[in-house]
Parts: sequence; C-alpha cells; structure tokens
Amino acid sequence: MSEGLPEGWARVKLGDILLGIEAGKSFTCEPRPANFDEWGVIKVSAMTWGTFKEDENKALPSHREPDPRYEIRPGDILVSRANTEAYVGAPVLVGECRRRLLLSDKSLRLKPASNIDPRWLVYALASPTVRRQISAKSTGAQESMRNISQSALADVELLLPPAVEQKRIVEAVEDHLSRLDAAETAVVADQRRAVMLAKRIIISAVPLPAPEHWQVVTVAEGGAVDLGRQRHPDWHTGDSMRPYLRVANVFEDRIDVDDVMEMHFPDELFERFRLRIGDILLNEGQSPEYLGRPAMYRGLPRDVAFTNSLLRFRANDGVDPEWALLVFRRHMHARRFVEEVRITTNIAHLSAGRFKSVEFPIPPIHEQLQIVASTKELLSGVDRLAAALAKARQRAVHLRQALLEAALKGQLAKQNPSDECARELLEKIETEQRGTSLSRRGARRSPVLAPRKPSGQSAGFQEELPL
Repeated sequence: MSEGLPEGWARVKLGDILLGIEAGKSFTCEPRPANFDEWGVIKVSAMTWGTFKEDENKALPSHREPDPRYEIRPGDILVSRANTEAYVGAPVLVGECRRRLLLSDKSLRLKPASNIDPRWLVYALASPTVRRQISAKSTGAQESMRNISQSALADVELLLPPAVEQKRIVEAVEDHLSRLDAAETAVVADQRRAVMLAKRIIISAVPLPAPEHWQVVTVAEGGAVDLGRQRHPDWHTGDSMRPYLRVANVFEDRIDVDDVMEMHFPDELFERFRLRIGDILLNEGQSPEYLGRPAMYRGLPRDVAFTNSLLRFRANDGVDPEWALLVFRRHMHARRFVEEVRITTNIAHLSAGRFKSVEFPIPPIHEQLQIVASTKELLSGVDRLAAALAKARQRAVHLRQALLEAALKGQLAKQNPSDECARELLEKIETEQRGTSLSRRGARRSPVLAPRKPSGQSAGFQEELPL
C-alpha cells in the first residue's frame, strides 16, 4: 500500500468516475409548492439537509412547457450548486419521489459510471475532507450564498475503492448510521420533553385560579406599565445618541446585548424611557407563541432606553420583580397573552391597554421569594439536562463526520486482496465514458456534460450554455 492509500485503491478526481454532470435550468415560478398534477422546480432547501425533500419546490406556471430531460428521478445524485458556504455542493441521493419535479439552475445532477455505487459516492462527497475541498473551491463574495462550478466540482479529489469494497463500505456506514440515528432521535425526543418540563414548572409555579390567601389584581394594579419611544429616521443622528433595546434584544429571561442600536435622546426624554434594574420588558409585537416574551433588565447594557416595540413593567412595593417576571413567563407559556392580541399580517400585538387588564396574582412577599427560589432551582436542573442533551447532539454530529471520514479513507471496511483493484475499475469507466461520448456525438443539444479521459487530472468539464 502506498502511503495514505489503502491497497487496491486509487486517487482520482470526481470527474474521472462520472459520465457527466447535468445542469438545471432557471425557471420563473409561482411562490407556492406544486400540486401533485403540476410540474414543480426544486429549491435549494430540497438538497440541503442530507435527505431529499420533494415538498421543497415551487410550481411551474401552467403555460410553461417543461423539458422532461430535467425531470428528477429516483436514484439521482443531486448537489446544490449555490448555497451557503456550509452547504454548497451538499449531496443527496433521491429515493422515492413524486413525478414532475425539475432541476433548478441552483442544482446539479451527477451521473456516476455504472460501476460506481451511488450510495458510496454520496457518503464520500459528504465526508469532511471532500466538504472542505468544495468549500475552498466555491466562489462568491457574500457568505450568505456561495457557488461551485461544474469544472471545480469535477476537480475534487477522492480515494476510489474497488467496486465490491464500495458496497462493503456502504453496508458498514449504514449499520453505524442506523445506530447513531436511533440515538439522535432519542436525544431529540428528550430535548422536547425538557422544553415541555420547563413550561410545566413555570405554569405550575403560578397557579390560576390562585390560592385563596393570594391577592389577584390586574397588571396595572401590580405595577406601572409604559410603552417605549417610537423610532423615527430623524432621530438616527443627533447630539445625544443613546443606546436602546428593541424586540430583537429581548428573549425569555435574557437580554441580548450583541446588537444594541442608538437613537437621539434629549436628556429629559431619555430619563422618561431609561431602564432601571428590576424593570421587566415584554415583546409588544411577535409571532403568537412568543408574544409577551419577558426579560428583566439587570443593569446591562448601562444607561439604556427602550422603544415602543416593547412594554415596560415596573413593580409596585410589595411585588418582587423576580415574581413579576415569573408571572409573565407563566402567561406567555399558558398562552394567556394570546387571548388579548390583535394580529397584523403574521405579527400579533399586545397593546398596553390590554396588557394592563390581564390578571396578576400576588402572594405574600415571603411566599413570592420562596416560589421564585424553588422555581429557579427546578429550572436550573432542567437547564443542566438541556445542556447535556445539546452536547450529546453535538457529539453525534462529530461522530457522523468521523464515520464518513473513516469510510472515505478505507478505515471502516476490510480490504480484500482478491478484489478487482480500482485501476482496473478506472479502465472500465474510461471505456464507458468513451462510449457515452460517442453516443452523444452529433447531437445538437444536450444538458449533459461528458468528462474527458481520466488521467489523474481534472476531467476538464466545461460550463454549458443555458438551453
């Protein structure tokens, strides 16, 4: 065995083992998925997550005549030509899928030679070594969208095992992945349970109807409610620029200070909207499940105001701010705030007036402190569980990558000296490539790009003009 190369394997370029790459086509589509009897064009998201998602498509207008050469079929290997850097060139093997789905201009279809196992090729393309190559060869100034050309993709290096060993590798990979998938499914289910457990703890901490010895008032009677200052373009500059918080900064029991904006606040106006430690901020406008999402201002960032996308609650004497925060978290998870909303497009709004009328239970102060302390202790346990589950999922990601890397390097399945070596396999592929090129010769148009004779160099793909 040569250094770094398993016995019987060969170092090749991707183009050396393909009969061609088929480029998709640009279509003007309707902004909805295609019905079953309509033609659809796949979106990038259909290829991004490792499994082909046929529902991720847009309907082709009925007056457009589809070209059946671009139709996707079971067994196709697709890669995203344009995507984020993390997912550009991501491969997917199409299993059972509906008819009348077309390649888009952001998708490519690989046509492996007949002696190349498609499943092995997809696993090889998904391995970290190959993914790093694709990322390095992709172009584009914007990190949000990168592109990989057909010639650059064909130039990616692989280690090619004998044909029969490809099948042994696939069997080993899928055996390991089935176990890993089962473990990951269990972890995801446990994560969902942890989220639901946290919600139950919060809702149970503030029972409604309340115990008889508790006082139940309205929010307005429990503290002062104010709406923040409205933003205006005229206040984007000025002599008194001050930081302010908005919806994007306020999460449940957490204020994000990474993206705090500034606005012109004259001194007297700033004092009106300035936050004090213990103030509770709630989202005034959000998607319904996050409406009224509350967090306490605990002093950071310093000297900060808030805008009218937020409501501020400042507790009266006899109301612990931590208790108020717990009450509002309870109302959010119990969807109490949703009962008071008005909806504009997809955003629900909780007006200050309706918020003030929501019930606000007040136990004796010593009981407030006791409930807050015990609830925090229970939630900290759930947080530790959630952190452990998140680490388990991250380990699963690393294990998956390590598994594919081992498969690509020949460390997952045993080599057999009696196997037909990869060099002999390459000779058969070369013959098949020549036959494919001859069969296409004379054709006026074809979406298929045929590679040159394998030579250890790039297969020499050239971009094809749009049809």
